[in-house]
Amino acid sequence: MNVDEALSELESLDRSALAQRWLKTFGVPAPKSCQATLLRCALAWQIQAEAAGPASLRPARQLARSAIGSTPDLSPGTRLVREWQDVSHSVLVVDGGFEYNGRRWRSLSAIARAITGTHWSGPTFFGLHS
Repeated sequence: MNVDEALSELESLDRSALAQRWLKTFGVPAPKSCQATLLRCALAWQIQAEAAGPASLRPARQLARSAIGSTPDLSPGTRLVREWQDVSHSVLVVDGGFEYNGRRWRSLSAIARAITGTHWSGPTFFGLHS
């Protein structure tokens, strides 16, 4: 199957079929929150990258990891700093969680919520996702 045929085939797939194709292509389940349009675009990009050759595959893998919300591993001792409404907030990564304002937390999202008063993705709030 050539690239044009493969791309045309993607257009006919529903979200369930796209999710199966995602798993086969990237080796991880498709993100549950991603709409069919995003899955289709990422898969189309991958098809084109494979046709372009091995040097182009690295960005496709990075895109897949980004789409599933991959967060870098944080070693104990790492300090995350975020300024919010002119106040600097510092979080220390400790074994099994985080330390913020003298208290241990299980997730960055809970800390982000405490700081902002609204729901945030903690990794996004602290700049770990682009």
